[in-house]
Amino acid sequence: MLMKPTEYAQSETYKEILSQGAVWQSALLQLKASNFGKKMLGSNNRKASLLFVGCGTSFYLADAAATSWTLLTGEPARAVPASEILLYPSLTRAAAGDLQAVVISRSGRTSETVRAAHVLRKGILIPTWGITCAEKSELQAECDSTLVLSAADEKSTVMTRSFTSMLISLQWLAATHAGNAEFCNSLEVMAAQFDTRIRYLAEQLENFTARLSFEDYIFLGQGPFHGIAREAALKVMEMSCSYSQSFHTLEFRHGPKAIVTPRTALTFFVSQAGQQAEVEVLEEMKDLHGVTIAICNKADESIRRSSDLVLELDLPGDELSLLAPHIVPSQLMGFFTGVAKGLNPDLPKNLTRVVVLD
Repeated sequence: MLMKPTEYAQSETYKEILSQGAVWQSALLQLKASNFGKKMLGSNNRKASLLFVGCGTSFYLADAAATSWTLLTGEPARAVPASEILLYPSLTRAAAGDLQAVVISRSGRTSETVRAAHVLRKGILIPTWGITCAEKSELQAECDSTLVLSAADEKSTVMTRSFTSMLISLQWLAATHAGNAEFCNSLEVMAAQFDTRIRYLAEQLENFTARLSFEDYIFLGQGPFHGIAREAALKVMEMSCSYSQSFHTLEFRHGPKAIVTPRTALTFFVSQAGQQAEVEVLEEMKDLHGVTIAICNKADESIRRSSDLVLELDLPGDELSLLAPHIVPSQLMGFFTGVAKGLNPDLPKNLTRVVVLD
């Protein structure tokens, strides 16, 4: 069933996107009241190597979470899709040592993820922790302990608030493990303030997608923003059935820029740490007549001069505490682009809410 533009405000997907600030606050309150961090890593100061595991959106979440973990704790972390655990378990077994795993699944029922948790805990014999949004799931049965963020669960097929809520929760756990109370506090302040910003971002994206359409969508991010760029590309692909790709920002000039035309939308996640180098690529793509979109916390004149659309978050805190809000404009872009194409983002083509295999 197609959705008319006048009907999108009733969409479950749209309502869940707009609910994120409030849901983040709920998730953080739950974490403060729980002892999951102590269960997960204990109360000692030993350094563990973490493996973050997921499928689809949850794998891109694993990517962002692993980068966040290393930056916040100084401890090694990496992300792998659940399928790698199943097809190449020897790669994980060889690196086991003091390894622990964090397995991510919104539903707790995704077959590959549940099977990977079983292999990690029972086969490779490493401590395995789950994070999900569903109570009493199959994932819980396969993990040593599981964090359940029920307030972040969704009716829609496409993951939006579940992605950001689980990411913020994993960042909070990393900061708590590192004894960084200031970062935890910045997440709380950000969540409260973002609740007042999201509707303005929605208006900007609604107006932009109503005026322009594109053949290609490109999302570019470095460091902690690379996982966000990957997830952004997936959101536009899922909700609007558009051709969408992601790259490291500076890598895009090494070949991929060949595809840039006036019908290419290039979204840059402009970081504070790499802003000068990233804006140089932004300027290059503008010179190639691509349509440029900048998502950043605060835009300076160089960003505004080289961008057709600037999406400014204007939130307190360092850039790592702002990863979750950075993905929201791309969720909105996917939603409004799908609506503009006559699609219903609540019923994305060829997709089911959970991938369950026989």
